[in-house]
Amino acid sequence: MKAVQYREVGGAPEVVTVPDPVVGPGQVLLKVTAAGVCHSDIAVMSWPAEQLGFPLPLTLGHEGAGVVEALGDGVEGVAIGESVAVYGPWGCGTCLMCAQGKENYCLRADELGIRPPGLGAPGAIAEYLLVDNARHLVPLGDLDPLRNVPLTDAGLTPYHAIKGALPKLVPGSAAVVIGTGGLGHVAIQILRALSPARVIALDVSEDKLELARTVGAHETVLSDERATARVRELTGGLGAQAVFDFVGAPPTVATATGVAGVEADVLIVGIGGGVAQLGFGVVPYDASVRAPYWGSRAELIEVLELARAGVVDVHVETYSIDEAPEAYERLHAGRVNGRAVILPNG
Repeated sequence: MKAVQYREVGGAPEVVTVPDPVVGPGQVLLKVTAAGVCHSDIAVMSWPAEQLGFPLPLTLGHEGAGVVEALGDGVEGVAIGESVAVYGPWGCGTCLMCAQGKENYCLRADELGIRPPGLGAPGAIAEYLLVDNARHLVPLGDLDPLRNVPLTDAGLTPYHAIKGALPKLVPGSAAVVIGTGGLGHVAIQILRALSPARVIALDVSEDKLELARTVGAHETVLSDERATARVRELTGGLGAQAVFDFVGAPPTVATATGVAGVEADVLIVGIGGGVAQLGFGVVPYDASVRAPYWGSRAELIEVLELARAGVVDVHVETYSIDEAPEAYERLHAGRVNGRAVILPNG
């Protein structure tokens, strides 16, 4: 089968031919209908060898959807021909966190060498994907895999971050979204669907801000050295009650803490290497800073229900599997408006 792999440290993604996966006991084989391209992949491909923690080559793609092609012995709960989305942050299934469906916070994943598909285990940008357990599949039903596969990360990750901050987002509050691309433009829609907060979106380009306005941002601000002052002005000097940084670079983290109000939640979601400065007098009184990761299985089901209700719609660009390296180049250059989706089987 064809697959898109990261084959050597510092190299670019390549389209290669690899053996078809063979389903084993307890496993599910999917014929991939759609797979998402994410900045996390680019981050992984920028790491030095000692930071990787898993061998290469690696088939990329941690956002996956497909049709069940074959079932291993003992598999129950899914049927051949069923359209499903893949829950990506695999865990052990038995620890305290996994027992709550929070496999994104599995307490034994590192110990047991468990890696998400595309981030250590073979990923979804391939014609077929082997899923370790049926519990990592969520039915898509009549949802279009192409338009909804990004929700497995670009929807689930902001949903998880926003859900924890909802108690702060009361009428009259403000929520700031920094970075309105793949995750950020979905976050704006989730905020509009779940809260009465005034949504202020920040990005570095007018086309990204236009997308933010299209999906429901009340205010848009160019993310530059004047952004903090502008957000403070828009919030009457009080700052925002929740701030979501989907970039995570040093300048955006500084902006995130700079626009926070008293008792605000600041969520650093992006992995751009920024570090928040904390301490008395550095951030407003009782502001909290968190670094959430992905989301739970139950939250993925909830995100897909939002899509089914028509309140979340991902802006996608589509590519064939042979065009996947180009999709990564465009993403790295900041030229993907929304989310890039690969169609491995056409």
